Formats: sequence, C-alpha cells, structure tokens
Amino acid sequence: MGTRGAGRGSSPGRDPRPLAAMFADGPAPGADVESLWRSARSARCEAKSCQTGRISTVESAAQSHTSRDASVQTDQSKDAVQDFQQEVQVDYTSLLSFLQRVEDAVIKELNKNWKSRAFDGFEVNWTDQNETVLCLHTLSYPEAQDQNLQVTSISWNATGSVVACSYGRLEGGDWSTEKSYVCTWNLDRRGLNPQRPDLVVDVPSCVMGLAFHPSQLSLIAGGLFSGELVVWDTSRTEDPVVWRTGMTGDTHTDPVYQVTWLPDAKHRNRSRLLSASTDGKILVWREERAGRLALAEGFAVVAQQIPRSTQLKKFAWGEAAVGVTSLSFSHFDPRVFVVGVEGGYSLKCSTAAATPALRGASSSVPLRAPAELAFAPHGGPVYSVSCSPFHRNLFLSCGTDGQVHLHSMLQTQPLISLQLSKKYLFCVRWSPVRPLVFAAASGEGDVHLFDFEKSSHKPALSLKQAAGEHPVYCLEFNVKQSQLLAAGDATGAVRVWQLSSDFTEQGPREMNRLEQLASEITD
Repeated sequence: MGTRGAGRGSSPGRDPRPLAAMFADGPAPGADVESLWRSARSARCEAKSCQTGRISTVESAAQSHTSRDASVQTDQSKDAVQDFQQEVQVDYTSLLSFLQRVEDAVIKELNKNWKSRAFDGFEVNWTDQNETVLCLHTLSYPEAQDQNLQVTSISWNATGSVVACSYGRLEGGDWSTEKSYVCTWNLDRRGLNPQRPDLVVDVPSCVMGLAFHPSQLSLIAGGLFSGELVVWDTSRTEDPVVWRTGMTGDTHTDPVYQVTWLPDAKHRNRSRLLSASTDGKILVWREERAGRLALAEGFAVVAQQIPRSTQLKKFAWGEAAVGVTSLSFSHFDPRVFVVGVEGGYSLKCSTAAATPALRGASSSVPLRAPAELAFAPHGGPVYSVSCSPFHRNLFLSCGTDGQVHLHSMLQTQPLISLQLSKKYLFCVRWSPVRPLVFAAASGEGDVHLFDFEKSSHKPALSLKQAAGEHPVYCLEFNVKQSQLLAAGDATGAVRVWQLSSDFTEQGPREMNRLEQLASEITD
C-alpha cells in the first residue's frame, strides 16, 4: 500500500531520496542452511565433496602402464601390494627348524619310492575307455562265398587302416586249380561297404598265406597252394602282379602256408620275402628285374633234427623233410625263429645255422638245417606258433589236439598246457600291447581271448564268430590300432572286433607276472 502512495507525490514524514536510489543493486548477506546429507556422511567418516574421485587421463597405446595375464588389465594398487606382502611374511627360523626335523623321514620315503617297481610298465592312457567287446564290421566278398571259399589268411597294412584277406579252401575240393581272391577294405574310408571290397585280385590258385609289406603300404605278398609266391601292388588296378617266383626248380612243391617280409641286410631300402611250406623248406627270396623273385638262401627241416617219435612213422628217419606249417620270428633276435611242423613239434631255429640239409635236393643254393632245439610235441600237427613281443624266450603253439602250449626256449617241456577246444585250434597270436594276453581261433567257431593276469586255466572271454560251428581259421591283432582284432572263418567272412580296455591297457605289474611265468621250471 505504501509503495503505491509514494509514487503519487510527497508528504510530510516520507524519505526524501529519489525512488531509483531506494531500489539500487547491492550485496546482500547469504543465508546458511544446515546440510543433513553432509552430517550423515561425516558420521560414517565418508567426507566427500562429490560422488567420484577425479579421473585422470593420458594418451597411451594401452589402458595400463603394465600388462600381465590376469582376469583384468588394471594396475595393482599400492595398498593391495602392501596387504599381500604382509600376508606372505614367513618365519624362516621356524621353517628351517621344521625342515631339519623332517629331513630324514622325507629322504627315506623318496629313496623307497625311487626303488619301488609298483608302476613299472604303467603308461597313462588318455583314450576313451571301452568296457565291452563289439563287432565293428563283418566283411565278405559274395562271389567268394558263392564258391564256398574260406578265409585262409588275414593281414593289416602298415598304418592299420586297411585289412586284407585271402580266400582258398582248407578242406575238400580241387585246391590246385580253383580260382580264388585277395580282397582289401579300408576301414577309414567313408561309405565303407562291408560286402564290396575296395580291391579284388583274381588269383588262379588258392591263396594260403598273406602278408602286407611292413612299410610300403600298397605291397602285399601271398603264398599259393601251387607252391608259388606272388607280390601284388594294390595301387595298380590293371595288372597288380609286380613279382613272382614262377614254377622253377627252386619253387616249393607243396602249398605255401606262411609268408613273411624280412629286412635286406645288404640293401636298406629293399626287403626279402620268406616262405614256409609243407615240403619242409623255408626259402628266402630277393627281388630281381623283370618281376622275378630269385632264391637268395634256403633251409630245410629234416627228420634227423627231430627226436624219434611215433608221430614221424611215415617218414624215414634221416634226411626226410618234415612239413612246416607255421613260423614266427623272435622280436628280440632277428636270427631266431620258431617253426611248427606236421609231426606235432615246435622247433627253435636259427638263420645262422651252417649244417647242410637235403644234399640230394635240386636247388640253386645249398639248403641248411636250421633246427637247434625240439620242444615236447602236441598230440597232432602244429598249426600256429607265435613269439612273445615282450619276452625273448616265450612263445605259444597250438594244433589239432585243441591245446595251447606256453613254451620257454630254454627248456623242452611246456610251462603251461591249456585245453581250449575239443576240436582243432587253427591260430594263436600274442597281443601286441598286453604281455599276458593272447587270442586263439578254434574249430568250434570261437575266438578265445586269454588273460594270464585273470586266469591260468580258462579264457577271459570267448567270442562267437559266426552262427553254428564254422571254424575260425585265422586272426590278427592290429599293431597300430591296438583295439582292433580281425578274424576270418569258414563262411568266408572277416569280423573286425573292437576290444575293451581290459585287453588293451597294460597293468602296472604285468611284466613282473610275465617274468614269473618265464622263470618257472618244469620237471
């Protein structure tokens, strides 16, 4: 109200100063208001003037001055370093006193562990564990089965990916003129057809023995019923024959039941081929030009090297040849090998033998008598022998009496005799990875897996190869893929078995047990 009246005129008692002077700008004292937020922070010792600390920046190629492998890339604060140093402070006096007190006990335990053999032979196996034995493939060639041909031999190639089988006939029929086959399957090939081999080689005579070359993947050798040896190159589809013996005066006169590749001592890049036949001869062949195999050296197993026995009545004791049915070289001495003969004996032999044999035989090279020791016989012909890959003196033999003999080369009597079949046993093989495991092929159609670690009297597992009692004639472990075992039978089928880890993983005391078996003395 007074303000409106002042503008109209002056009156007694009013301020005489002009109106503009009354409303001029000037400083005014501030008003203080107490901050409740700051007092609350002070009570908690959190005096701060703003919400965050000052952020300093710098131009650099990285976000931190130092870098290290960690979950973050920030520098360690000084406070954290001090805290860490405080945490790791050590009382070295007490530590030294403790180490002096336990020194003798620790050294004693270390010495005990150093001398322990508890883990001898143990190797860590990072592969998947297989708990059961499975049949992965059943391979066959229908045309051979239509002729009722049987699988006579099996071989794996150097990589373990290709399996080959030979077809022939082990009972009945005209063996010498009947056409047969060699077939191969690559198990790693996509779209594998079990009834369509990757390669089929037509052969004019039954093939009784087969062996892939140990390093040249495409070469495979076969022994024929006619006595010939042939080498095929599986990479050649038109004419796969690369070498053959032909029918000469050096050629076997009986079927060749086993072929084996040997290193050539004179030529590192070449191999020689050994053949064993029921004509009693063991011949070593070398490669020559024009695709010919020429005889390099030879041996003959003669009756005069075998003890007199009723098993040999059909032979005139003396220089009569004794039929060789099987052969196996030592894995420790390349000169030593074991042969099985029709007379039921297993013989320890040597390529270094110098005794002449079969003086009247027609041969381009002199034949030598290789036998050094005859072992106690089976009740019939020996069909298969196998030298241990883990012990220089042990070998297995089996034959028509249905028994497997475990022998030491240091004594004539078997360490163990196992009756595994009421019929024949046609093949026996040591495992390449388990010192105490072997497999045997029976006339009842079973593949017996034996593990001395589990039992010295009965098989750990018997696999039925085919329905009915069709004999299993041959089997071979895969050296490169140790979980695989192939077996061929009278139906013309090859079954590839995947073994469980029980048969492929070596136990820590297995070699000790094998040594115990080898050191047993028989009366």
